[in-house]
Amino acid sequence: MSAVRHIVSQLEETRQAFDSVAEEYDGPSGNNALIRRMRSQMWRTVVEHVPAGARLLDLGCGTGIDAVHLAQRGYRVLAIDSSPRMVARTRVRAAREGLLSTVTAKVLDMHQLEGLANVTFDGIYSNLGAMNCALDLPEVAHACAAVLKPRGRLVASVIGRWCPWELAYYGARGRFRRALVRRAAEAVPVGMNRRTVWTRYVTPREFYRAFANDFSLTHYRSLGLFLPPPYLIGLYERLPALGAILGRLDDRLGALPLTRDLGDHFLMVLTRHG
Repeated sequence: MSAVRHIVSQLEETRQAFDSVAEEYDGPSGNNALIRRMRSQMWRTVVEHVPAGARLLDLGCGTGIDAVHLAQRGYRVLAIDSSPRMVARTRVRAAREGLLSTVTAKVLDMHQLEGLANVTFDGIYSNLGAMNCALDLPEVAHACAAVLKPRGRLVASVIGRWCPWELAYYGARGRFRRALVRRAAEAVPVGMNRRTVWTRYVTPREFYRAFANDFSLTHYRSLGLFLPPPYLIGLYERLPALGAILGRLDDRLGALPLTRDLGDHFLMVLTRHG
């Protein structure tokens, strides 16, 4: 199998996995306090860097939680996803909130942004690791630059390579292969609903390197360094006082040199060259 056909096959497997969970996806995503916390940080960052009323592109929109929230705050959003069922959920959510004039949902993979020819955006965002499913990140970066206005901002929440919580949690249980899964140089298969999501883990530097030809780095910070990853929500809920302290540490220390390179996710802001 050629490299291109292999990537296409992996992207199709990922699409099928997300299609299979679309109907119940809002449960784990919407009810998890750690995910809500990361979403809120993404929303604040978009609002800080892109003026209200601007046109946004949502890469990997899922069920439209981010698109609807930002449209309610005055943005016009084109929300794209490779999963038709996720896109259908986004349309239903936008209709329910009376936002069909400001949220447009389209079935489109982020590797296919040439399908948006003659459309430009003031900002692009991608939340909760959607860009980890981009198997040719430099290609996606170049395509983003082609549809983003000069000096426009790209805000991405990306699953990082070094998560101390994950190393400690699985290492303590003797599951060393699982503890080191993020260290793989290539995309790795991650199970979802008995299907596969092909995921590529990256450091902030690796992520930015893919964008450096067309973007400058504005800033980045860690998300979920002191706080546990969302799959450990049970631990977080059992120790709410400790969770509050860890959250404050995340907020205060997560943007510092060294600490910002660690954690479950990182949040990066890039500016397209003028």
